[in-house]
Amino acid sequence: MPGQSPAATRGTAEGRLTEGPSLAVPFRFDRAPDGMEWADMQHAVGAPQPGGPSQPAHVPAPPPTPAPPAAGAGASTTGHFPLPAPVPVQAPAGPAGSPPPGTPHGPIAVLLIGAAGAGKTTIARHWADHRATPTAHISLDDVREWVRSGFADPQAGWNENSEAQYRLARRTCGFAARNFLANGVSCIIDDAVFPDRPAVGLGGWKRHVGPGLLPVVLLPGLDIVLTRNAARSGNRRLSDEEVARIHGRMAGWYGSGLPIIDNSHLDVEAAAAALDRVVTRSLQGPPIW
Repeated sequence: MPGQSPAATRGTAEGRLTEGPSLAVPFRFDRAPDGMEWADMQHAVGAPQPGGPSQPAHVPAPPPTPAPPAAGAGASTTGHFPLPAPVPVQAPAGPAGSPPPGTPHGPIAVLLIGAAGAGKTTIARHWADHRATPTAHISLDDVREWVRSGFADPQAGWNENSEAQYRLARRTCGFAARNFLANGVSCIIDDAVFPDRPAVGLGGWKRHVGPGLLPVVLLPGLDIVLTRNAARSGNRRLSDEEVARIHGRMAGWYGSGLPIIDNSHLDVEAAAAALDRVVTRSLQGPPIW
């Protein structure tokens, strides 16, 4: 402005730039405002001062990402467990400093397959009860019956509703199994898996539990299955015709490469011991399925 020094002019210009009302006035950078030199204008908007090298603007570094708390050291317990990607079950380690041969290391998952009346639920529960390491028993039939209203009774036939509820129960069992395995607990699942139904067979169990799953088949004689089925009650008891049909389809497991236990003349304890021997052998070289 006329009659004012350049410093006073800069102060006035800076005052206009920082005051609220002046922000609404368009500002052109192709020429200096009246009464200001172009060098003064550069100083007013924060350009480098003459007489020294330009210095880059200081950008503060982002704060370091805090490391996650160590397990057991103040980590928050929420009830949600990390589920690792499925991996094959490890075979027992060498004899140096390890338990006797035949003792599996780490949690394992077993799928006990059998027809209605084969004794798979009773044997699986006994096997889980008497292991030296923590072991859970998961029965798919029990999980299916969690559905109360609208339960798709298998005696009514296999339809889209019963298949949908079966798939839901299998996914639930698979999640529970992986959760147990991730926390060091072995598990055994029992289910009537048919060899001629790959869509709802071993492929589904492998997908939900992982490739380390060890399938074992219980296959007693038809007369034994019919006798055991006759002792059942409620929706667990099937007609003799249905039992015979299921048993015939289970015979398709012969020649599959899966271990098969004929428990026709074995009590529960002896059948569980046979299962334990089969599982131990399978851990040395799990079957390809």
